Amino acid sequence: MGHDVIEDRYARLYEQPFQLAKLGNHVLGVCLSYRECTSKDEFHHTDSGSLRWIGISAGKYRQSLFLFPFDLLKIAYQFKPDIIVGASDCLHVILGQWVAKKMGCTYAADLYDDFETFGLAKIPFVKMLYKKALRKSAAISCVSKSLSSHIKTITPLDTEVISLPSTINQSIFYPRNKIENRKLLNLPLDALIVGTAGGLSKEKGIETVYNAFNILVETNPNLICVVAGSLDSTCPVPIHDRILYLGKLTHEKVAELFCSLDVGIVYLRDTKYGQLSFPQKAYEMAACKIPMVVASIGDMQELFSSTRNECYMPDDCNSLVSAVTKQLETPSYPDLLIEDWATQSKKLETTYRIVIQQAN
Repeated sequence: MGHDVIEDRYARLYEQPFQLAKLGNHVLGVCLSYRECTSKDEFHHTDSGSLRWIGISAGKYRQSLFLFPFDLLKIAYQFKPDIIVGASDCLHVILGQWVAKKMGCTYAADLYDDFETFGLAKIPFVKMLYKKALRKSAAISCVSKSLSSHIKTITPLDTEVISLPSTINQSIFYPRNKIENRKLLNLPLDALIVGTAGGLSKEKGIETVYNAFNILVETNPNLICVVAGSLDSTCPVPIHDRILYLGKLTHEKVAELFCSLDVGIVYLRDTKYGQLSFPQKAYEMAACKIPMVVASIGDMQELFSSTRNECYMPDDCNSLVSAVTKQLETPSYPDLLIEDWATQSKKLETTYRIVIQQAN
């Protein structure tokens, strides 16, 4: 996800273990890195329960990768868990299920995306082993309703499959003064500003956004287009004096950007990834209470309304231009119920307790 889970304490992969610990559970999180990094073993403060994090490095030449299964099995035997949860990608889901089988304990998986669309799934046999691990899971939590529906088609009927969208930190994403935030980012104070942030990937739909930007800046002399995030070398930001790239921003700076916008864009393509994903920036922008335009696909179709000019057809540049223009002319502001991590983790804990009890 572009962050160090332990150090950055970032999003779903950190928040779920942290919130489960706050509910009084004893939680151990093990992060297996594919790169050389600083190994960690530390306890994080919780009001009750306990949360320990172990970070294992792959080593300078990735020589430790092959030891990961045995390291993890040793750690698990020492901890004696009631349930093991695999997350983050196909390989970790596979590895988690292998350890759970060796220990004879309940297994669950958490899917913050459709891992079958990740590059690791192209490795021979990985997708087959991943699906096998899912079928052996007692519970699976999914980032979207669409992904939950898909997972139910490849798992047994008695598997507990729940939808659990990645929520946000509402102490960071909340409505702020537009002018003050533009000052913080050195953006024009009196312009109309349209923008987005995240993985600026062609595969995810940024090309449609760039094409729309080129039209919008030519037809609106007072309009600025802004993007921030990781770049895709195959799909560069258009060169124009009113199309600005702000680089990769911290989580806090992303919130400042969203609160600077007149219209925010949540882009997706009409692909399997687009149909099953739940872009976190949809909640982030909605929490900032800014007018939005969202690709009408997957869960986004349920959350946002075309009658309020919030939707555009994915991969359709003209549809995006039209929706943005209407939002600039007659803004509509999102009004979504966004659950916090604590509420979601109570659902997760309930699910885990049910499957543990059933296994016993």
